[in-house]
Amino acid sequence: MKSLKNHISLIIALFTVLASVQIYVAVDRSIAAYESHLKNDYSVIVVASKSLTPVELKAMSPMIDRSESISTAQVLERLKGEMSPKNLELLKLTLPKFYRLYLNRFPTPDEITQLQKRLERNRAIERVEGFSQTHDTVYKLMLLFKDVVQIFSIAIATVTSLLILKEMRLWQFQHAQRMNIMALFGAPVWLRSAVLFRLAIVDAIIATVILCLAFFVINHYGYLTMQLREIGINVQLFNFVDDAIRSLVIALSVSIALTLTIVLVNHEEE
Repeated sequence: MKSLKNHISLIIALFTVLASVQIYVAVDRSIAAYESHLKNDYSVIVVASKSLTPVELKAMSPMIDRSESISTAQVLERLKGEMSPKNLELLKLTLPKFYRLYLNRFPTPDEITQLQKRLERNRAIERVEGFSQTHDTVYKLMLLFKDVVQIFSIAIATVTSLLILKEMRLWQFQHAQRMNIMALFGAPVWLRSAVLFRLAIVDAIIATVILCLAFFVINHYGYLTMQLREIGINVQLFNFVDDAIRSLVIALSVSIALTLTIVLVNHEEE
């Protein structure tokens, strides 16, 4: 029963490490998907003194993906009853041209500033509106959330690794008699510690399976996915091939590395 309790403790600890890593990966994917969503909605407004073709606008910056003309027909339609046809035609000729520029990626605040400066170098462009204030707020909130999750994941992984070391130390004490007998018969360190590595590998595999099952349940019920879709984010929180393989590699690496640390420290003490 005591051995089973130690196994459960290690499995839970490894699962916590894997879950913290996977949560960070899921948050990173969600933010990347949200950036893509914002990229499709975000645009820069350009006011020009003359007509500009899409090719001319795109040539001004490699960040520009496409452009479209903003019609002034609605403004002129409202003024029909207030101005004579002659003055209306004159106004139509003197009105500046408005364009909406869509970018090929979600820009940083510095990139928006650089884009505005580059566009304003063109003599035909009178004004550029990048909505930098709103953009800066959204972008900084996204980065802050990502940084908080990253720090939180690192802290959990660090504390949990210390708990895993403690559990493996207990394993070593439980198998100390067997290992001492093997040492008397001249068995090398790796052979004496084989049982510890075997237990660590088995628990790493079990922790990975539990993680996959947990995220399968999350994806199956789809609550988080639905919440993300409501704000325009369509992302896969857990990839049952890539993420499962990465989680297994992390679990095996952590458990084997910490077991190896215990073995080497004990060997030096001998």
